[in-house]
Amino acid sequence: MKGIKHIESGNFFLMAGPCVVESRDNVMRIAETVSSITDKLKIPYIFKASYRKANRSRIDSFAGIGDEKALKILGEVNERFGLPIVTDIHSAPEAAMAAEYVDILQIPAFLCRQTDLLIAAAQTGRFVNIKKGQFVSPDSMKFAAQKVVDSGNTNVILTDRGTMFGYHDLIVDFRAIPTMRAFGFPVVVDVTHSLQQPNQTTGVTGGRPDMIETIARAAIATGADGLFMETHFNPAEALSDGANMLNIKYLEGLLERLVAIRQVVKNF
Repeated sequence: MKGIKHIESGNFFLMAGPCVVESRDNVMRIAETVSSITDKLKIPYIFKASYRKANRSRIDSFAGIGDEKALKILGEVNERFGLPIVTDIHSAPEAAMAAEYVDILQIPAFLCRQTDLLIAAAQTGRFVNIKKGQFVSPDSMKFAAQKVVDSGNTNVILTDRGTMFGYHDLIVDFRAIPTMRAFGFPVVVDVTHSLQQPNQTTGVTGGRPDMIETIARAAIATGADGLFMETHFNPAEALSDGANMLNIKYLEGLLERLVAIRQVVKNF
């Protein structure tokens, strides 16, 4: 992938950043901080932020600062820090628009079966990161990936973000990692979204950020190629998904421990 650093290190790769583009200042501060940490630890890093959030519980939930404005900020992150960028798309017409600014088009979990969306993403030539639906088995993700491949694009990443068991919780089944890796594509575990507690009576999604390290450690130990996590300087004030975000002050220590686990895994 163009621009990604530290591939030779043998580390897992990291997709991380705020849930959504809240402001230019917030995005730049997070990108600079995470880039510095990952350079120090030689972790391949892809900056993540959604330019718009289409899947909100309530109509008054924050959805973004405007598509073009947010995408230009993401493009600026790429130019300033030399980082590949991943962002969500929600409809087929968005694919070409977002592809002008980012390197990876992410298919949200609840849209992983949308054929027209997968085809449109594939036809841009960008990498396509397909999140496994909370309602989809790991085995079934081969069909989502095949839609991209059959559209002429083999640059596929598969991401697990938990499976719904009951109305208000998600469970990570780590059997999904070897199952999806067998399809021949890199597999990522979305640590923070796996810890969401959706469908709360308030209309605001809850979460278990205290379990972030547990899920991340298990993901690396069971062979995940990459990790996805959302991080913020003040999760309590984040405009989206703050309840399950990692406070950025804990990121370096967490990554140091995960790199150590990765080294042990590589020896096996």
